Amino acid sequence: MSDLTETPSAKAALRIAALALRDALPPAERQAAAETIAARPFPLAIKPSLIVSGFMPLKSEISPLPLMKKLAEQGAQLALPAIAGRGKPLIMRAWKFGDPFKAGQWGIREPLPEALQVDPDILIVPLACFDRAGHRIGYGAGYYDMTIAALRAKKPVVAIGIAFAAQEIPQVPATERDARLDLVLTEREVIDFRQD
Repeated sequence: MSDLTETPSAKAALRIAALALRDALPPAERQAAAETIAARPFPLAIKPSLIVSGFMPLKSEISPLPLMKKLAEQGAQLALPAIAGRGKPLIMRAWKFGDPFKAGQWGIREPLPEALQVDPDILIVPLACFDRAGHRIGYGAGYYDMTIAALRAKKPVVAIGIAFAAQEIPQVPATERDARLDLVLTEREVIDFRQD
């Protein structure tokens, strides 16, 4: 684990570089990568009672929507996050394609507040960059680290990062508070950290 005094600034620098790299990818390449991930066999069995939480892509993020659509067609129940407030885990609300949205923080589309709150079995997690140890850098607020930790305290949960292969870095300066991913899906490969 990294020295805590250096970690925030190191993460901030890595985040800026990773997002600039991601922003530079052409939109057609970003879309093709999302479709490639969706077309590949999913690395986990999908049962009808399984709840998979995704997210609504923002800016140049890889879109999990093609994958979510495929998983829903295979019988998964879907969920999307809603921000409960700074310093709090995300609320996961049941959602399906065609359901209405409301604009949440930063204009992110969220399910309506009356949508059922659920505890997903699988979380598809956005990220700025990741490494081969299963660590990720998000956007700095720690929402997903808190959410993964809170869910894992209740039941087994598989956290799956979704990213462009170009978002891989040699090492994330991780701390004890950072939730480790179980897998990362890129357009090139499925990276599985669960045997480690």
